[in-house]
Amino acid sequence: MAFALHERLAADTLFVASLELCELRLMNDARFVWALLIPQRDGIRESFELPRQERARLWQEVDQLGEFMMRHTGADKINIGALGNMVPQLHVHVIARAQGDDAWPGPVWGAGQAQPLTEDTRQTRLALLKRFADEFKSV
Repeated sequence: MAFALHERLAADTLFVASLELCELRLMNDARFVWALLIPQRDGIRESFELPRQERARLWQEVDQLGEFMMRHTGADKINIGALGNMVPQLHVHVIARAQGDDAWPGPVWGAGQAQPLTEDTRQTRLALLKRFADEFKSV
């Protein structure tokens, strides 16, 4: 069966690139530099359901994205989470947080309303994440 993205993830995010394991997507919320990594495997709800090598690859992609975002966004902290309460498909949030952002110091979930990206912000963030994907693929 081919990989199918959950409709909620498709509605809330923008495609950036396909990595070795995951699809990299940008959350459509201008308040935060917020990316998602979704393993391109159907029927996976939890990371422990992935084969051992793919589980290691998932966390390698998460860690490298987090490190890249820390270097290039001016973040004070990188938040990483895989909740899945509203969307059961396994996906990992990687969020660059800054002191004083709209949810600081609490979690981004449930903090106000998402603000759609403006065209300029969308293009800037997509370019940043595409740069990550290009660098990641060349490693």
